[in-house]
Order: sequence, then structure tokens, then C-alpha cells
Amino acid sequence: MGRHYLLGLCLLLGLLRAARGLQNVTAQLFGAEAFGTLAAFGDFNSDKQTDLFVLRGGSELLIFLADLKEPYFKPKVKLSMKDQSVMITSVVPGDYDGDSQMDVLLTTKPKNHVTDELSVIIFWGHNQTLDSNRKTELNKTFHDEPLIMDFNGDLIPDVFGITSESDRPQVLIGRNLSWHPALDTKTKMYIPHSHAFIDLNSDFTADLFLTTLTKSQNIQFETWVNKENFHALMESSSPDGNFSKATDIKQKPEDMMVVGQSVFADFDGDGQTEHLLPACADETCQKSAIYLSKPGLNQWIPVLQDFRNKDTLWGFVPYKNDQSSNELSFPITLHIGDYNMDGYPDALAILRNTSGSNQQAFLLENVQCKNASCRSVHRMFKVYWELSDLNQIKDAVVATFFDIYEDGILDIIILSKGYFNSDLVIHTLKNNFEADAYFVKVIVLSGLCSNDFPCKITPFGVNQPGPYIMYTTVDANGYLKNGSAGQLSQSAHFALQLPYSVLGLGRSANFLDHLYVGIPRPLGEKSIRKQEWTAIIPNSQLIVIPYPHNVPRSWSAKLYLTPSNIVLLTAIALIGVCVFILAIIGILHWQEKKADDREKRQEAHRFHFDAM
Repeated sequence: MGRHYLLGLCLLLGLLRAARGLQNVTAQLFGAEAFGTLAAFGDFNSDKQTDLFVLRGGSELLIFLADLKEPYFKPKVKLSMKDQSVMITSVVPGDYDGDSQMDVLLTTKPKNHVTDELSVIIFWGHNQTLDSNRKTELNKTFHDEPLIMDFNGDLIPDVFGITSESDRPQVLIGRNLSWHPALDTKTKMYIPHSHAFIDLNSDFTADLFLTTLTKSQNIQFETWVNKENFHALMESSSPDGNFSKATDIKQKPEDMMVVGQSVFADFDGDGQTEHLLPACADETCQKSAIYLSKPGLNQWIPVLQDFRNKDTLWGFVPYKNDQSSNELSFPITLHIGDYNMDGYPDALAILRNTSGSNQQAFLLENVQCKNASCRSVHRMFKVYWELSDLNQIKDAVVATFFDIYEDGILDIIILSKGYFNSDLVIHTLKNNFEADAYFVKVIVLSGLCSNDFPCKITPFGVNQPGPYIMYTTVDANGYLKNGSAGQLSQSAHFALQLPYSVLGLGRSANFLDHLYVGIPRPLGEKSIRKQEWTAIIPNSQLIVIPYPHNVPRSWSAKLYLTPSNIVLLTAIALIGVCVFILAIIGILHWQEKKADDREKRQEAHRFHFDAM
């Protein structure tokens, strides 16, 4: 019996592994509404399910709310610009007034007008709705899309960028919507920028990363770290808030002419955030590469240089900054996510055949380093050239990760050019890869709506920029394993970051020994606001409520368990064994009953014979 059980279990495991791949589920998710430009993610109606913010027709925003019935995403909230001569260029959900209701920030530009000025409008949320009349249009315009960050550490998003009134960065502080100088620098910002608000020195407090230009128009990268010398800070009148410029300013890789958007991830699983940069050696991207820079090291390490598949050479799609065009433009971008939950983040990229005949999305897997150039980080990217459902989507322009079924497995959303109208076509691919691996899913809320100010509806998922998460555990081989991620570190140029962090744990079912969460700190606060939780169950979602902000030991966390396929497989095997044992018991019971009946007949026959 044991041998047959093991054989059946192996066969079932084999069937699961054979089923791995990507499955197109667009019709189940959107029905006939699968068109538009996906601009952002967020839980708009506070039901613990992530909703989609989609642009249509240039001046219309639709919020697709998650539902339990097909189609699983339905356009329930609609916001149209009254002035049809303007075009929406970006969407950033967030709680900009601290009432724990999700608001929506839009950047707009005039149609058919050559200008680089962007207007910013905040539409205020109320009872899970948006009213076009309840809005605030900022009295300053921006040279580029702003970065949404928490500049003053009050866990209310602020708006950071270069405005039309000053060459120095300014910040609009949330809640009271007051303008302040942000940094004491005259350095020109690069457009399109890839600024970020994320911990870069491993102290669990978000720092500020800027993409700038030198006087000779060379691209460089500056880090403004959260200050530690608070006494000097309080005595000065510096407008830099908690931030001071670090000394290690990085230049772009010398042999690269064009750079894309900087992205940040714990690429090698050491618990630190690395800087990833897609780039091209020429303006047409005939030669492309992805570089990595580790914290504190002014050195670029190539993690992908081979973009050739058989006889075809691929490369990134150059950015076209045409201000007069009414079409949205997408910079060279990597979207990061751990698709196979092995603990090492992978990426999605849009590549174009260098002959110009095809453009599509490709999955870049994070694998062990196989050449001398990347040995210092031990990891590199490998392109998956052949994924049938992914290869079938032609003219792709954006590809990103998204947990469609809220099961901790990152699926894929792709936007491609339409043939009948100007709107893009939405494609969704369910991820069946490595479904037997483990994860932990963490979302950090603002903590503004808590015991002192109870909400009628608990605000699960109001987008919060700046928190940082790290875990430590032991893998299946007994080695220490780390992983980290920042929450909503970037917001501009279709960063399409999720309002939560999914951290892969591999196939080790061990508890997480430690899970740390840190949030930004305000001006003048000395201590780092960080809390630790121990013995976290794998395949769980952890919702962290940091209330009160300055008392980390009082923070609470709600744990929701998501059973993995291994649990389901074990249950099926256990039920099968039980059914098998019950069948044997039934057969033996039936045979015993037949033997009893035979003995009774023999006893009856013997009794009548003796009576004669």
C-alpha cells in the first residue's frame, strides 16, 4: 500500500509540474472591457482586494474593482475630465489628506500643445467614490511627473518635484497642502526621472534617490540619506528636511549612451537593496545591457548582456519624448517581481527585434551567475525566449507583475497596441510556475485610522510609500536566507508598483525567524521606527498597522494564511489513503459477513441432523 501511495503522489506531482506555464485568463478577468492603459494599483474600496486604475481615451479614468464573480474586475468607478482638451499622463492613488480614504492624484498636460509642463489635480475620495467636483488643482506646474513620498514622516503622502517657480526641488506636504523647499541643491533633474524613496543604507528608514544631470549633461545618480545628526539639523535652517547628500555619487556606465529607469530590488538575496539600470550603448538600442550597483560601491556590474536568441538580436525600445503627441510614452523600464518565489526577484522587460519587425514582453529570470563579470553578486538575468502565451502577444508596450487571485503568486499583465482605436489592449496571464513554493506577503498601512479615530470601514490597503520590509529564515539546506523590499518606492512614468510586497521563500516550509518592518521618521526624531515579528507562518499575508507611529512595540499585525498547493496535494493524498483504507475495511467486513452467514447455515444443518 505504501509503494502505491508514493507512486500516486509522484504522478500527481509530475502532473502539477507539467502544467506549469502561463495561461491567458483575460476573458475571465475583464470580459469585453480588456482595453485601456493600466496606470496604477490600489485597494480603492477597502475590501482587501487590489483594484486597477485604467486610463481610456486620454481624459477618462476607470477604476476596475475586484469582484468574486466573473468577470473578476468590473469598471465600477468612472472619472472624466470636464476639460476634454487635456490628457491624463499618470495616476497615483493615496491618502493625501489623512482621512484613511483613498484619494487619486492625476497629472495632466494639454493635448496638441508642445509643452513640458504638467498640471496636478487631486480628487478627494469619500465613501469609496470619486466626485469630479471634489478636487484640488495645485497652483504650480511640474517639469516632470512628481515623486510621491513621505518627506516629513507623518505617513501622509507628499508631492516632490521641480516646479515652474523654482529650479530647486519643492515638496507639497500632505494634509495641509503647503509648499516647502525640499533640498538645497541646484542640480538639474534628468527627464524622464527615476527618483525613488527607499532605504539604501540598511537602517530601515527610507532615503531619497535622484536621477540628475551634470553641467556637461551627463547622467548621474545621487543618494540623499536620512540624517543621523539631528542636533545639527535642529540648529540649522536647512530646507533638506531629514536628508543629506551622500558622497558616493554614481555616474552612468561609461560605455552606455542611453539609460532607462532605475529600479531597486534585493537582487542577490543579502537583505540589502541593489540598484538595477537598463541601458543601451547607442541611441537605437542595437546593443543593450542591464547593470547592477551595490550600496556603497561606485561600480557597475553587468547582470545581462546577451540579448541574442539564435540568429535574432533583441534590444530595449528607445524612449520617444514627443511632447506634441497625444500618445503616452513609456521609458525603458524593468518591472520587478519574484515570479517563481525562489527568493530572488525576476523582471519583465519590453524588447524589440533590432530589425524593427517585432516588439514583445520577455521574462528575465534571476539565476546563478555563469560568467566572470557577475561573480561578485553571484546572480544574473537569463531571458526566457520561449514562453508560448507570452510570445503570442505582439506589439507589447508595458509588462508588469500582479497577484490576480490574491494567492501570493505573481501573475503577469501586458499592455499591447490596439488596431482599432488609440487605447491599448490588456492581456492577463495566470502564473502556474513553481506553485509549490512558499512566500510571505506584507502590506504596511498608515496607522492613521486606529484606536483614537475609529473608521467605519477598516482601510486595508490605502497606498503608503516608504515602508521597508526584511526577513531572515533558514532554507531547506540549513543556510541563513535573507530578503528585503521597499513598498511603493517609485510612482512616476508608469512604475506600476504594487501596494504590497511579495517575498519568495523558495521550497523551504520553515517559519520566518524574523520579519522587520520600518517606516519613515519625521524631522528631529532620533530613533529609527522599526518593529520585529518572529515565527511568521509561510504562505501568509501580514497586514501591519503602525500605530502609534513612534511606539513600534505597540504596532499590530493581522495575519491571513493562504494554503499552498502542497497543502492541497497533501490533503488529496490523505483523503485518497483514507478512501483506500475504508475500501479495504469494507471488503474485509463483507468477506467476514459472508463467512458468518456460511457458519450459521452449517450450524443450522447440524442441528436438524442431530434431531433425527
